Amino acid sequence: MRPITQQLIDSLIAQAAESPRRRVPYNFHRYDEPVQRMINAILPGSYITPHKHENPDKVELIAPLVGRAALVHFSDSGDVQQIFILDPNGSTRGVDIPPRVYHNFVALTPCAVLEIIQGPYHPDTHKQFAPWAPHEGTPEAVAYLRGLEEQITAQLI
Repeated sequence: MRPITQQLIDSLIAQAAESPRRRVPYNFHRYDEPVQRMINAILPGSYITPHKHENPDKVELIAPLVGRAALVHFSDSGDVQQIFILDPNGSTRGVDIPPRVYHNFVALTPCAVLEIIQGPYHPDTHKQFAPWAPHEGTPEAVAYLRGLEEQITAQLI
């Protein structure tokens, strides 16, 4: 048994603050397991390239443990379809994401989310990045994230 404690979450958020990516994963699984289970601690300013899970198709469940994040659902051409505000005390406590759906999430506060996705993990096939979005680490990613944050903020008002 491996409990998810506040101490673990606090430690992960502190590690994320030290990470250049402003996030850090904590895996409960081995990569060859059929179900991947992890906590992702994410801070505002972390950019996750929009992606989908197909070929092989994989379903994914994301639920907030602490903090707030926006899960963004995109059309195949890159238009924002839906924005879900994830908050363990809010009206949306998680999102079940079907295969072949472009998505990402944006930390609104320091947060930790529980992720469950079908495995096994293979880096070459785990996710397909959206061709219309900049990749993490590129200069364009900063402006793209800023635009997403503006759309999320507009929805919150």
